[in-house]
Amino acid sequence: MFAIGDFARHGRVSVRMLRHYDAIGLLRPAHVDEATGYRNYDAAQLADLNRIVALKDLGFNLEQVATMLADEISLVEVRAMLSLRRAELESAVAESVARLTQVESRLRSIEQGDDVPAVVVKDLAAARFVELTSTAASFTPDDIGPVVHPLCAELGRRLPEATGVRPAGRLTCYYEASGDEVIVHAAVPAAVDSDASLNGLTVVDLPGTRAATLVHRGRIDEVLPSWQALARWIDDNGHRSGSPSRELYLDCPDDPAAWVTELQEPLLLSE
Repeated sequence: MFAIGDFARHGRVSVRMLRHYDAIGLLRPAHVDEATGYRNYDAAQLADLNRIVALKDLGFNLEQVATMLADEISLVEVRAMLSLRRAELESAVAESVARLTQVESRLRSIEQGDDVPAVVVKDLAAARFVELTSTAASFTPDDIGPVVHPLCAELGRRLPEATGVRPAGRLTCYYEASGDEVIVHAAVPAAVDSDASLNGLTVVDLPGTRAATLVHRGRIDEVLPSWQALARWIDDNGHRSGSPSRELYLDCPDDPAAWVTELQEPLLLSE
């Protein structure tokens, strides 16, 4: 038998933690002296303590640990709880990787200083597009990305099956504010016959406009610093932004880090 202090030392936990485990019924002492209240533990209980510590290290709370250690819980249920925890950890890792990517992008932007791609003002001709639309919760990359990627993929699946529709340019995404939300458009310029079968696509005519443009090279998920650089240029040069903002995908190789995208911010005409 071990006194509580020795058991804590061998189990690499605190005495306070053992007392807490006793209070909640997670790990009872093998013997409690009625006269002194001293707790004593069997050596075999180290295995139980090790399981508790291991499950806590995996991120389970004490209530979940108690459930997993209960005699009546089946192996199938334990496996399901562990699978759920694995999915939670994988999601957390993915979020951390995305944040790391954003940090690296911001560091590159800071290191470049004023060395940003040149802004070119050009006239965008009026054009007819076929498109699909969806809604994002906000303009943040975390909200836009999960909407725009599958939307573009769906456009790519539907377009070949549309009849009387002849694509005439590159994929363009544009964005319109709608209250707190954003309407996301995935569009391709196209000639459309009067008897075309659109396969669920919508025809839209975008008017011509003058726009400030900037070429972004790299992952589209890292585009925010480029959009902000374009916004600063517009403000510094006494212009005002119009809408909708557009992204013209000039080159999209297999490696997303090698993508080339032209950002297009319409300019309001001076009064």
